Amino acid sequence: MDLEKLLADRLTPAFAAVAGGPVAPAVRRSAHADYQSDAALALARRLGRPPREIAAEVLGRAILGDLCAAAEVSGPGFINLTVADQALGAAVAGLVGDPRLGVPRVAEPETVLIDYSAPNVAKEMHVGHLRSTIIGDATARLLGWRGHRVIRANHLGDWGTPFGMLIEHLLDLGEADGAAELSVGDLDSFYRAARAKFDADEGFRARSRLRVVALQSGDERTVRLWRLLVGRSEGYFLGVYQALDVTLTERDFQGESRYQPMLGPVVEELDRLGLLRDSDGAACVFPPGSVGRDGEPLPLIVRKRDGGYGYPATDLAALRYRTGELGATRLLYVVGLPQRRHFEMVFAVAASAGWLPGAARAEHVGFGSVLGADGRMLRSRAGAPVKLADLLDEAVARATALARRKNPGLDAAEVAEVGRAVGIGAVKYADLATDRHRDYVFDWDRMLSLDGNTAPYLQYAYARIRSLFRRAGADGLPAAVEAVRVPLADPAERALVFALLGFAPVVVEVERTLEFHQLAGHLHRVAATFSAFYERCPVLRAEGAVREGRLMLCGLTARVLRQGLDLLGIRTPERM
Repeated sequence: MDLEKLLADRLTPAFAAVAGGPVAPAVRRSAHADYQSDAALALARRLGRPPREIAAEVLGRAILGDLCAAAEVSGPGFINLTVADQALGAAVAGLVGDPRLGVPRVAEPETVLIDYSAPNVAKEMHVGHLRSTIIGDATARLLGWRGHRVIRANHLGDWGTPFGMLIEHLLDLGEADGAAELSVGDLDSFYRAARAKFDADEGFRARSRLRVVALQSGDERTVRLWRLLVGRSEGYFLGVYQALDVTLTERDFQGESRYQPMLGPVVEELDRLGLLRDSDGAACVFPPGSVGRDGEPLPLIVRKRDGGYGYPATDLAALRYRTGELGATRLLYVVGLPQRRHFEMVFAVAASAGWLPGAARAEHVGFGSVLGADGRMLRSRAGAPVKLADLLDEAVARATALARRKNPGLDAAEVAEVGRAVGIGAVKYADLATDRHRDYVFDWDRMLSLDGNTAPYLQYAYARIRSLFRRAGADGLPAAVEAVRVPLADPAERALVFALLGFAPVVVEVERTLEFHQLAGHLHRVAATFSAFYERCPVLRAEGAVREGRLMLCGLTARVLRQGLDLLGIRTPERM
């Protein structure tokens, strides 16, 4: 039961009757009552009446007796609403019996395609891939749990001119030795060696260019070697994804190469639609509203002067395929904010071409950067981007040492499990707890802290509840939970109930906005509110119905924390 929505539904007809038309009641949680509406203040100017008078008339018309113990006008015209214990108890009892914790499956599921992670073949993943992978995976988890059909699209950089030099370098090493070097996993060294030869050796450059032509022409040997490069890289990527505990698999690789046969037809269709214009030899589309700093129209270059295709053509082909062939109606591109203008132009061209039909829409899920303590892009001591595998290894090592120090009673297997869950969880949560539009500073001490808005704090709250049930001799909620009365006598009990009831509305809102810091923030409020409840309201020392009711609240808190963290891709160890 969504009490906020229910109260809004009760106030809506009363406001409409007073205003002579629809009015949003603007019900929200308040420090002055359980809920508050300030809609009368906004309505006062429109009606030319005092807001307190409007609020009083609304309360006179609203049917709230079965929901509210008190409903009164406060201050300049606020409507303060205090929920009746009976209604509050019924609401939380509904959560206890609901495996989805009040979060319904969507009535009309969509096909949602999420484009995220997108590393480049023959290059190692670095910290620059962190946010796209983490945010994209949380998006896939949450939308899938809501009931949408989710298509994960890992848009690999597996095509283009660099593959000429990479294949030639592989041939120079010898196919067997080159494959062995790639299998070691040091992709960056392989790429740097190829690049160094390309820059220094004219003969190697010439061979590399010819090799690109051979690849594009489908030469059998060249394609086989290209597939070797791609396959070795994909194996490495999957290892990183397993370490990061994300849901991407080999089935989700959708490289740029997939769309190469579609590029020509894309240009032909744009030309047929009258959208294509020549600009200094390049085939361009000028999206409406796209202008540069000088006020001149900005072109999206679909085909370059030399006849080659760039990212815009590939992105247009991919979008056209995703809506036309896959039937996606919501396309989410989880890519850094610097690419905002590019995607605005691509989406505008796609809309003009009719490739976003009906309810289909494309969204750029942009995000800021990961910074070091100096406020600059996070880099290694040598000045290179931090390798993602190294960062994850360090996270697990630090968290494992912390687990061993904090709880010496854990055996080796438990320490390893806790170290991985806490270390990887800390990295993910530090990212997701930040407004994705903003940069954030990567700080080991802060993200691994057991205090504050961190994953370890939430994981510890969950483990604390599981320990409580082990000490209580119960592995779950009390028997016959439908007969258990929700305790509401103490303010800390009511506060915890409201925090638990707030889970479903937050999940539904994040489905729309993809602002995962809202979900992270709510889970932190649940954990902090539980901590206050636990300190103030004895659980195991209570007796009878009070003990059972408080155990029920503890169990419900654990379920909310576990489900919420799972939507963020974070594990909840049973012991810490």
